[in-house]
Amino acid sequence: MYISSPEILSIKEAKTETHIHPLISKRWSARAFSEQAITDDALKQIFEAASWAPSSMNEQPWKFYYTHRNDPSFEKFYDCLMPGNKLWADKAQVLILSLAERDFSNNPNPNRHAWHDVGAANMLLLLQAAELDIYGHQLGGFDREKTIQVFQLPEHLEPVCFIALGYLGDLNQLQEPFKTREQAPRSRKSVSDFVSKF
Repeated sequence: MYISSPEILSIKEAKTETHIHPLISKRWSARAFSEQAITDDALKQIFEAASWAPSSMNEQPWKFYYTHRNDPSFEKFYDCLMPGNKLWADKAQVLILSLAERDFSNNPNPNRHAWHDVGAANMLLLLQAAELDIYGHQLGGFDREKTIQVFQLPEHLEPVCFIALGYLGDLNQLQEPFKTREQAPRSRKSVSDFVSKF
């Protein structure tokens, strides 16, 4: 059965306890991507948004490597993913490797906030993508040692996650259990479960 993109967006829209920005409600981690290419201009907007994330001492410790689906380097990115993610990520139009600079640039100390700050940059990247009707899925399931080797990463540059980007596509391209997950409503803990006033 074909389920249209508007139907999926309706299912996936965040059902919140109070009003939040519509862009936050809209963003979700899609797996079914279409054949529509992502332009360089769109990618420039997406990475520009990431650049405005807050960071400790304004270090901006994020780095991004990316490839388009039709680039020869796409296979290099794809091969670093765990088998479960390979079942659907091959349809992404862009794969991104998100990286963190481990150390501060102006002193010899490790930047213990680097991964936090890269996460903030990744979030702005995904929100800007959603504004353009491009959906992103962060992938923690990847072979870290292989990634370090394949991309010849120096010791100070740590792989954080891969990100798959694309416009929404037909759910029927997905195998189970991914097809069912793609149609399931999103849920979150109640705010009262993780917020306490002291």
